[in-house]
Amino acid sequence: MTTHHPFLACGGDSAKIISQMDWASTRVGDIKDWPEVLKTTLALMLCSSFPKALVWGKDLLTFHNDAFRVILGDKPLAIGRPFSEVWSEAWETIEPIAVKAMNGQSTFIENFPLTINRNGSSEQAYFTFSYSPVISAEGEILGMMDTVVETTLAVQAQQRAEILNRELTHRMRNMLTLVGSIASQTLRSGGTPQELETAFSQRLQALASVQDMLKTGHATEADVHSIIASAVAPHAIAEGRINTEGPNLHLLEPQALALSLALNELITNAIKYGSLSNDTGTISIRWNKEIPGDNGFYLHWQETGGPLVTQPIKAGFGSRLIQRHVASAFGGSAQVTYEAGGLRYEIKPAEG
Repeated sequence: MTTHHPFLACGGDSAKIISQMDWASTRVGDIKDWPEVLKTTLALMLCSSFPKALVWGKDLLTFHNDAFRVILGDKPLAIGRPFSEVWSEAWETIEPIAVKAMNGQSTFIENFPLTINRNGSSEQAYFTFSYSPVISAEGEILGMMDTVVETTLAVQAQQRAEILNRELTHRMRNMLTLVGSIASQTLRSGGTPQELETAFSQRLQALASVQDMLKTGHATEADVHSIIASAVAPHAIAEGRINTEGPNLHLLEPQALALSLALNELITNAIKYGSLSNDTGTISIRWNKEIPGDNGFYLHWQETGGPLVTQPIKAGFGSRLIQRHVASAFGGSAQVTYEAGGLRYEIKPAEG
């Protein structure tokens, strides 16, 4: 189909379309009368495997090679139509750049954002491209060449990496602050060096367990079942001693960390002084949303069957942690009640 037009010898779908179009009805005129600069520029464009579009004359008529078809997506046929019409949805943005090229000034831009419609809906895309003037031997500017590569996937990957880096920095800063607070408060709580080391180690392990749940991908939540299982696992507690009941709720990272620390304190205390210090005591852990559809988290911890419970004379760091820190993380209240029959602990949403 293109053998009688040697400058279309590189072939391809675009060359075929160009050879078959009725150019005589346009300003560019009949194909047999085209100037050599147009034919030579088209030959270079069509033989290139890099996406290129030639914009010609005052009407900005569009030619492009096969590689450029990917840039167009599902847009209607672009060859023979004004470039301003082909990219009408983005023309307000790219027109000043095209005008520069048509006035003899080249432009090269990397990762340029454009809102385009090429598949039936608007999308944010990114392109690295160059608009270069096409000049005749006499110095007349006849058109411009658009050489382009889409960089949307690369830009989106970079954006995701930046978000991840910011998230990791934020997490590390918060974690270091929390660890520092735990270390400081643990040392102030008193005890032998061995007791302090054990308490600090257990608290760090509680944090590490939740971090293991949060470390994959962009995870910023952990489910309550997993948090409880992770808190119980290191203590080899016999089956049936701890009974759990609640839906598969997910907690945000600050809440998951706070609950993990609280459970570590409660279990450690139960093993030392509470219902897990003998062979018969049990613990019931129930949780839910306070009201269906409400975001308020509710948790009830109840120990039974252990030694007689008395309220301590002085609240240690563990007691402060499971009340103040947890209340702050959940935006509600967290309360320990020293009932004679067994310690009770509740997390409740803020009233109102």
